[in-house]
Amino acid sequence: MKKILIINGHPSETSFCKALAESYKEGSSEAGHVVELIHLRNLKFDTNLNNGYSKQSAPEPDVVFAQQKITWANHIVIIHPVWWGSVPALLKGFFDRVLLPGFAFKYRANSPLWDKLLKGKTGHVIYTSDTPNFIYRFLFLAPSVNQVKKRTLQFCGINPVKVTAISPIRQSTKEFRANWLAKIKQLAKANH
Repeated sequence: MKKILIINGHPSETSFCKALAESYKEGSSEAGHVVELIHLRNLKFDTNLNNGYSKQSAPEPDVVFAQQKITWANHIVIIHPVWWGSVPALLKGFFDRVLLPGFAFKYRANSPLWDKLLKGKTGHVIYTSDTPNFIYRFLFLAPSVNQVKKRTLQFCGINPVKVTAISPIRQSTKEFRANWLAKIKQLAKANH
């Protein structure tokens, strides 16, 4: 049995990402895992890291809550749309405010290296895109995957990190979406 944290990074209440998160939760729960789901749109926190890392402000209760859930989890699932080749500002702000030095990583004194404080956890990134996957991966080099998988999760020690791409979403049919919801549910059951 795993402790799974699902983070839906889409700011809309009615997004396909929300439906994907619910399907992942359902599949993981049916497989006997303990699952927590956070819809970032429901958290109250300033997404702007006003002073960078030079001066940290006191974290809001929802930032502390998110850090507690990340600490608790063995497996972290990030679900997000690709906007302008990246993640929505809400998800980027969440990373900035929650994955802080001393919590998610720690720079070493007099060294370019850092300690990865979230080691021992695994991850899964599920993203939706309007761009067909082969174009996004091979022409644009999948910048959001590099950002979320490599420069965020793996930077903090979360490894391995699987990636599932769902595209193209724009003008997709009900059947396409229903098939993906079923696939994500099955993937959640089988992946752990």
